[in-house]
Amino acid sequence: MKAGARTDDTLDLRGTFRRWRAERPFWGGLLLTLAGAEILLTEKASLKVVLHIGMQGLAGYLLPAVMLLCGLLILFNPAQRLFYSLLGILLSLGTWVTSNLGGFLVGLFLGVLGSCLTFGWLPDQEPRRRLLRRGHA
Repeated sequence: MKAGARTDDTLDLRGTFRRWRAERPFWGGLLLTLAGAEILLTEKASLKVVLHIGMQGLAGYLLPAVMLLCGLLILFNPAQRLFYSLLGILLSLGTWVTSNLGGFLVGLFLGVLGSCLTFGWLPDQEPRRRLLRRGHA
C-alpha cells in the first residue's frame, strides 16, 4: 500500500466529515453532549467533593442524562434542533439545583453555550436579494 493512497482515503474521509458537520449545528450539539457527560461524571465524584446530592437523587441523574440525549439528537436529527436546544437550556439551568451546582458550573455553562449555539444555527440559505439591494442603494 502506497502512502499516497492512504492520504487520498484520509482526505476523502475528512471531506465527508466536513460536509456532514456543515449540515448540522455540530458545535452546539457537541457542547451539550459534553455538558451532560460532565455533569453525570460529577455525580459519581467522591463524597468529599460533592457539594449536595440534590432533590431525591433521581433528578440529579435524570437531567444530565436527558441533556446528553438532547446533544446526540441535535447531532443526528438536526431538523428538530429548536426543540432540543430549548429543552437543553432548561435542563442545563435545572442542574443548578439538582446536580452539584450544574457540575461545578462547568457543565452548566457548557450546556447553556451549546444550547444557544444550536438555537442560533441556520442551515445554508441563499442570500436575500432584497436586503442586498438596500445595502448598495
